[in-house]
Amino acid sequence: MPEVNLSGIKNYRQLEDRIATAGQPSRRELTAVAEAGYEVVLNLHVSSDLPDEGDVVRGLGLEYVHINVPWEHPERSQLESFFAAMEARRELRLFVHCAANKRVSAFMALYRIHRLRWAVEAAMAYVDVLSFPPVWRAFIEEMLDAPFE
Repeated sequence: MPEVNLSGIKNYRQLEDRIATAGQPSRRELTAVAEAGYEVVLNLHVSSDLPDEGDVVRGLGLEYVHINVPWEHPERSQLESFFAAMEARRELRLFVHCAANKRVSAFMALYRIHRLRWAVEAAMAYVDVLSFPPVWRAFIEEMLDAPFE
């Protein structure tokens, strides 16, 4: 795998070899994501700052998955779609982003808890819950306690 530095992408975080998260990348940064060997870009941002992001990503030879998660009102169905997208791509290298890596941080933590059986404390370690608006804090609490198949 080529050595490509992605640390300049807004709020970039390498979670593991196969998964990185970030805020909204630029065209140039998406090219670097492809050069770094990622196979899928999963976008949780409702209105991307890059309106043709799907075309850009597919043009780079990557799969593009877009799940609209409104900042003002996240819903369980969106989280379930995220779980399904992650499960379907278990063997692929994933670059997961939203606007500022907040939605993604919360969804990744909930995925780790409910699908990968991580301890809540470990999964939530990188989620600054206090920096989230009340609707998100309530959503996270509700989803932590919610049963998932």
